[in-house]
Amino acid sequence: MYAPRALLALCLPCFFSGNVFGYEYGEDYSDSYYNEISNGERLQTGATQIPCTPQDLSRWNKLFIMLEDSQMKQDMLLHQNEDMVKVEVDSIQKELHKLNNNKACVQLREAADTYQAQNNETLQQLIHFSKNQATRLTKLESSSLLGAGLGQVAMKSFSAYPKEQEASNADGGKLERALMATVADLQRVHAQLALFQRATAHRFLPSGCEMALLFPMRSKHIFAEVIPSMSMSLQSFTICLWAKVTQTLNKTVLFSYGTKKNPQELQLLLARHSVLLTVGGETHLVEAHSVVTDGQWGHFCAAWSSEQGLATLWVNGDNVARVPGVAEGHVLPSNGFILLGQERSRSGIYRDLDSSVAFTGKMTGVNMWDHVLDAGRIKEYANQDGSCDSRGNVIGWGVSEIIPHGGSQYIN
Repeated sequence: MYAPRALLALCLPCFFSGNVFGYEYGEDYSDSYYNEISNGERLQTGATQIPCTPQDLSRWNKLFIMLEDSQMKQDMLLHQNEDMVKVEVDSIQKELHKLNNNKACVQLREAADTYQAQNNETLQQLIHFSKNQATRLTKLESSSLLGAGLGQVAMKSFSAYPKEQEASNADGGKLERALMATVADLQRVHAQLALFQRATAHRFLPSGCEMALLFPMRSKHIFAEVIPSMSMSLQSFTICLWAKVTQTLNKTVLFSYGTKKNPQELQLLLARHSVLLTVGGETHLVEAHSVVTDGQWGHFCAAWSSEQGLATLWVNGDNVARVPGVAEGHVLPSNGFILLGQERSRSGIYRDLDSSVAFTGKMTGVNMWDHVLDAGRIKEYANQDGSCDSRGNVIGWGVSEIIPHGGSQYIN
């Protein structure tokens, strides 16, 4: 009787524990139908695909390694840049510290003193130069402007010439003001000098030429007639003269020799900025371009020889044209007329002259030789110092008779 009771006591705990375990298992795995294979589904045949191959894994490993290497390089560069910046900052701080030292300040002060001493020396030179300019201008005024009525005005302008200013070594501002004042004084001096030069320019003649012929306007009635000292029957010649033309046109006559048969037998003329020579008519022409300037004195020479027909033109002592074969073997006829500033008309009557070819301006130092001058003598005559002292044997300035007509006149 006791044996069945003992067996029952052992079985009851096992029963209850089994129910509990079953319940819990059912709770966790109650929906297990998704693991079941339905009858309608077909089983797939063949091998299952492997997710990643060893080759794929090796490529990813390499990629990760490269990324890690680049990250390490960036970190290294950043550290290097930080170190360089620290070094630069330290060097700048050291330089700033040096500038704050007394030694640097002393050097700067010495440099400033040197610069100030140089400025003082420059100032003294400028003051000395200003005094010299004032002296020269005073002499120029007294010698050339008293007769023109400008002497009193010039004297008043220079009587108040500023006194010499002393620069202080300790005051840089005073030095600067002194320099500016000196520069202003020099500018006033140069302005006065330019004014004096313009005032006397209209009366200027080449040195040695005490008089000149003035052709005040372009007119057929204004010219000058020349009486040569010998016959004009020439096989060679040289003509030289000084001319200051007011305005050149297409044809402006300086020197003309004509006969009844050929009114333009020999001509030295201007055309705009060119100078021309004709011998025996306009078919034999020698020309030089861009050698004439209106409103300025110029020395013009023309030479010709019948032997080889060589013709040359000279302007201000320079040979500007050289042409052979010009009227070779030709001889200038005699009994013609020489005119300055005009050409002979075909009728030979003065009232038939052409005003469009007339010269307007000033002319001096007109000379003519019966031979060709060498280059050295032509260059010498082109010198503005004493060029009027030489005279030709056919026409000599100041010796041969030159008769002004119309409004032309002698001036000095």
